[in-house]
Amino acid sequence: MNLKNQKRIAAQLLKVGKSKVRFNQERLSEIKEAITKSDLRSLIKKSVISANTVSHQSKVRARIIKIQKSKGRRKGHGSRKGTRKARMPKKLAWMLKVRSQRNYLKDIKEKTMISPKTFRLIYLKIKGNQFRSKRHVKTYLEENKLFTKK
Repeated sequence: MNLKNQKRIAAQLLKVGKSKVRFNQERLSEIKEAITKSDLRSLIKKSVISANTVSHQSKVRARIIKIQKSKGRRKGHGSRKGTRKARMPKKLAWMLKVRSQRNYLKDIKEKTMISPKTFRLIYLKIKGNQFRSKRHVKTYLEENKLFTKK
């Protein structure tokens, strides 16, 4: 029984490839008689002709990797493509560091923990890149006893 044309038209109607079209084996004679598109449409409606479900690529492993990356994993030397400067530009790193130090300095000045004179002195040292981090600023102030007593 040659159902080549029926298969081709059914594939066109179902919007799938010819290999995905499936005929009901008990009703092959009925399919053979269907020669027009409308005949085949009615057979599709009766589910005599159907399309195999397409199996897609699973995203399970991709989701697991995404969760790991959100935790900060999978960022070792082997996973890196760009240089250190490309991944975190020098200027951006500088801006983040200086802003956090200046905000800390502003907060302790508002709480009157340091004098305005000390504030200006430390502010300029931050600008001159003397401190590595916010904690470094704090330890410098403690070591040099620059906090004012309440």
